[in-house]
Order: sequence, then structure tokens, then C-alpha cells
Amino acid sequence: MVVKKKSLKFVAGKSTCLGCAIPIIVHTVLENIDYPVVVSNATGCLEVTSTIYPHTSWNIPYIHSAFANSAATISGIESAFRVMKNRKKIKEKEVKFLVFAGDGGTYDIGLQALSGAFERGHDFLYVCYDNGAYMNTGGQRSSATPLGASTQTSPAGKKTFGKEQQRKDLMAIAVAHGIPYAATASIGHLDDFKNKVKKAIEIKGPKLLLVFSPCINVWKFPMGKTIEVAKLAVETNFWPLYEVENGLTKINYFPKEKLPATDFLATQARFKHLFALKNKEEIFREIQAEIDFKWSKLKIGLC
Repeated sequence: MVVKKKSLKFVAGKSTCLGCAIPIIVHTVLENIDYPVVVSNATGCLEVTSTIYPHTSWNIPYIHSAFANSAATISGIESAFRVMKNRKKIKEKEVKFLVFAGDGGTYDIGLQALSGAFERGHDFLYVCYDNGAYMNTGGQRSSATPLGASTQTSPAGKKTFGKEQQRKDLMAIAVAHGIPYAATASIGHLDDFKNKVKKAIEIKGPKLLLVFSPCINVWKFPMGKTIEVAKLAVETNFWPLYEVENGLTKINYFPKEKLPATDFLATQARFKHLFALKNKEEIFREIQAEIDFKWSKLKIGLC
């Protein structure tokens, strides 16, 4: 008996950096969905490295959206499918609609379109690969960039210690829209990630998966350390793993021994200047306090 190999939805030919987390994220999502899928992909690292003309790594229906409108694009596609299905012009019984976008196209430039799609209740899964800056255009700060990180537009120097603001809480913003499902995930915990993909895709309505995506190029750590950095983010509660289903918050992973945030920060050169500051303890306390406050909220069921 000949066993046919499962056809990959995302194939070879990508030009991502060695050690990049993004292909792992895309493969994990697509290969855990057993339905026909349509993808809208915002401009960003994923788009430019997987669609180098005349080649493409996408073996499924795919549309490149502008930086700001991937959620609006998928809304139109999903709406058109429903109309054509009702008119019996499409034979497919079930198609799943996905968005892949970075934090720049999600937290910032694409937030308005995402909010609108959430509010209207379109049936799609939005996957944000969060690497905490605008990596495709040189590493500028985004509102997902952590406090203290040095970027091209928030450089550390004599008069500044890097980004001066805490990260935007995208999960809280998404949950405030009343969507049925939102969750964080990490490539360092693939079983949890896979389970959340399988769960999310079966839920009707808008869903968000916010996936931790370490960037070797701008975060500046060795290419073989991607998974290690991802795991350390979870063990320090910098990136807690949790889900909010129909308004109820559930923590999916409790670190056996919660490590200090400095253990995570020390792995990346974007934070190395903080360790040389005279007032470094003050900055570290502020970073740790924010992490601890978020964790305390999650433990009592608040996003």
C-alpha cells in the first residue's frame, strides 16, 4: 500500500534569517488545521521572505494585503464566501480564513482594521507573530517593543535608556471586543501552541493567537538560541501562556520556579546597555513590577 505524504501548505524557498521563528509559527498553524484555508498576509518579514517574485512558499490561496488592512481583507473574503455559499455558487462546505501579521501590522498600523473586524464578528483566526519591532524595515520600535529595548527609533544613549514606554497590552484590547477566543502561544511550547490552533479553528467568530517570535537580527542573540530564548520568556513570565475563552481567563503554564526578568533580558544585546546603567536596579524593578502585576491579574482570572 502506498501512503501519500500530506501536502504541505507552506513549502520550501523562504529567505528568512537562519534561526527565525516565523516559519515555525506558520508551519505550526497551517499543519494543525484540517480544512481548506485562505490566508491574508500583511506586509512584513513573512510576506517579503515568502513571496520573492517569481516564487512563492504558499501552497494555498493567499493574498498579500497592505500593512494596515490584512484584517479588512480577510473580512471581505470571508463575507464573499458566505454570500456565494448561500447562493450555492461554492461547493466547499467549510473554509477557514486566516491572517498572518507582525506586531507592526497588528498593534499599530493594522489595529483599526483589526478592531473593526473583531467588532463585526467575522469568522477568522488572526495570528500575530510578535517580535517586538518593525524588523522588515530595520528594527524600529513598535508599541509591542518592551520597556528599555534599544531600537533604531528608540536608541540607547547618553540621554535615554532605550524605549521609555511599556508594551501595549494587545490581549486586553482584543478581549475587550468580546471575541470568543484569544490566546498567547510560544514556539518554545509547541504542544500548547498546537492545541490552541486546533481549538481556535473550531470556534466560530473572530479569534486571536498572539505568538512570541524571537528575532535573532534585531534582538541580537545567536541563531541557535531561538527556542531557548522563547522558553526563557515563559519561565520568567515575560510571556505568560494563557487563553481567554468567552471572557474566562485560564493560565496554561505555571513556571516551576519563576525566574527574574533579568535572566531573559540578559540573552539579548538589545538590552545590554541596561546592565551598564548606574540606575539599572530602578529600571529592572520597573520591568519586573509590570511583569508581576500582569501575572497577579492572570492568577485571579483577569486579562
